[in-house]
Amino acid sequence: MTTGPQQPPRAEARPVEETHHGHVRVDDYDWLRDKGSPEVTAYLEAENAWTQERTAHLAGLRQRIFEEIRSRTLETDLSVPTRNRGWWYYGRSFEGKEYGASCRVPVTDPDDWTPPRPAADCAPDEPALPGEQVLLDLDALAQGHDFFSLGGSSITADGDLLAYAVDTVGDERYTVRFKDLTTGGLLDDELTGVLGGVTWHPSGTDCYYSTVDETWRPDKVWRHRLGTAQADDELVFHETDARFWSGLGRTRSDRFLVIASSSKTTTEYRYLDTHEDPATATWQVFCERRQGLEHHLEHAVLGGEDVFLVLHNAAGPDHELGVAPLAPTPPEQWRPLIAHDPAVRLEDVDAFRTHLVVHQRSGGLTQLRVLDLDETGVSDDHLVEFPEPLYTIGSGSNPSFDQPTVRLGYTTMAVPSSVYDYDVRTRELTLLRRTPVLGGYDPADYEEHRLWATADDGTQVPISVVCRRGAREDETMGSRPVPLLLYGYGAYEMSIDPYFSVARLSLLDRGAAFAIAHVRGGGEMGRRWYDQGKLLAKTNTFDDFTACARHLVETGWTRPELMVAEGGSAGGLLVGAVANRAPELFGGIVANVPFVDALTSMLDASLPLTVGEYEEWGNPEADPEVYEAMAGYAPYDQVGAQAYPPILAETSLNDTRVLYVEPAKWVAKLRATDPTGGGRPDVLLRTEMAAGHGGVSGRYQAWHDRAFSLAWILDRMGLADVDPDHRGPGLPQGD
Repeated sequence: MTTGPQQPPRAEARPVEETHHGHVRVDDYDWLRDKGSPEVTAYLEAENAWTQERTAHLAGLRQRIFEEIRSRTLETDLSVPTRNRGWWYYGRSFEGKEYGASCRVPVTDPDDWTPPRPAADCAPDEPALPGEQVLLDLDALAQGHDFFSLGGSSITADGDLLAYAVDTVGDERYTVRFKDLTTGGLLDDELTGVLGGVTWHPSGTDCYYSTVDETWRPDKVWRHRLGTAQADDELVFHETDARFWSGLGRTRSDRFLVIASSSKTTTEYRYLDTHEDPATATWQVFCERRQGLEHHLEHAVLGGEDVFLVLHNAAGPDHELGVAPLAPTPPEQWRPLIAHDPAVRLEDVDAFRTHLVVHQRSGGLTQLRVLDLDETGVSDDHLVEFPEPLYTIGSGSNPSFDQPTVRLGYTTMAVPSSVYDYDVRTRELTLLRRTPVLGGYDPADYEEHRLWATADDGTQVPISVVCRRGAREDETMGSRPVPLLLYGYGAYEMSIDPYFSVARLSLLDRGAAFAIAHVRGGGEMGRRWYDQGKLLAKTNTFDDFTACARHLVETGWTRPELMVAEGGSAGGLLVGAVANRAPELFGGIVANVPFVDALTSMLDASLPLTVGEYEEWGNPEADPEVYEAMAGYAPYDQVGAQAYPPILAETSLNDTRVLYVEPAKWVAKLRATDPTGGGRPDVLLRTEMAAGHGGVSGRYQAWHDRAFSLAWILDRMGLADVDPDHRGPGLPQGD
């Protein structure tokens, strides 16, 4: 590797040759995979130094953006309390502290479901509510660690014991400790190598947890009895099929524990009746796995009868809600409660004693559907409605089976995240809290739009756009193009629905627009949207994104040199592929923890996630058609001697989902293929040396991290010198 004061780092080419299905593939930079090598560390640090040098002129802007985020955020705050059994639980944050605390107060009136409100003049060092108990001081737990993440935390049914999981590396392998909430002391029990957290048996003597195999696949579920060593824990389930992940939970009624074993296309549930002794109880398979059959299990009481609710795709791809007895039952015997409708994608169901809440989407928007229950069964069926045409709605924390209200979250691209209680009896919505945005923020100062682009195959692709009201207005031309950040993901049926961001205001208030391309591979338009953007149809994802970019240019929203593309993880693969296919459409590209070396990863079954991802991407090692398809779109394989826009690739050294080596190799190859021989100095690699897939920990660190990206984006847009309080002068003008 050679560097110079005016030259970007150059990784040495060390060719490794492989042959698959008659195709010879040469990889010059696989040596960067050796994470423990001083040479690899030196290369990553050299890239970090180059990135700092090339962005040194943005240091002031980065600090201003950080201060803007901070000044808009109520730093000392608390969440809306959530009632669970005899307590109200909430989180607190404090000015100057990264992580905050989790707290609770006792319920004083069992018939009152209105969450308590703290005094307006509550000082940070005072209890927010009378009788406050601090469960976890997260800043104290994080002390001495460069990285800190709280995983799952759960409390026994009697409220006396708290299990909490922490990760201080970033590799998502957690250590679980147990806290006695009556004394404040820790038990001797400690569980290591846990994925996430634990699930308590209602008895409070036993808990269950998952561990991962060498490929980071959750494959085992264990039962731990308090007071015993982890080495003595009982293995209650082992998933041996490498395509499947296992996980566990508890029904809201507390009646059943469930283990879900899931691949991308198939699920199987086991359940345990908690009325039985956990040491002798038997787990039962609800429905033997069938390839392609997906279902989700929940316990409910309908018409006085205990039943299982089964959300499944046996009747159609957009799912049906069925009913089954509390016994192993094949799909042929599931009775429909909500029949399959190809225009409505059913996504989840929450069961309560007096009602059911169904999460669904239609026309590209989320919906909450409430089914009222009485002694005969379902007595009514209605939607929770809001007046705005473009929004995201979902149920929030609703742990109690007996609660008469539904806690829900609501947001738009202009309306900050809002918490409501919906009274099912009266159908009344009560706004409990809207995330404060300090400095006089008014949603009416921003405008939101739903646009539709036409892909090459004629498919209509939705785009959600937000900008400052009047940002496109021009006194002489009527309207003008504006700088625009286009975000995309498009994988795993994950929908990127409209959402609000405080940090995004630093873009909008400088005159830029923000847009989400709801491309195929996600789930925004139902199951077909996902099916048409996976496996051999994956290129539809990239075609949709370029179609959205072209639509925004052709309709006058922006110009290519003013548009920046951004995506992370599988969205990083998206923007990496688009960089190869249509580099002329963008003035810059941001790729966060990007899956850009997809073919190499999918050819290596020993890597985390690979085998389980075959049903998403295909198996290129076994199938020559899949190999050729992936080789044809994988960003690393398709890098060529062509012009690219400036690229900012951001990754984390301890990421277990998308290894740092993928963007490192990508950047190395981009440098080596520069037709000018200059090494593409505007291609930057930034590696967090103490973080995981989610980036740095701590809110202030995260704000600095986002400020870095936003400053680079604004610089690419020509807005680095624009004062957000005086947006007119200095904006790039339309032709």
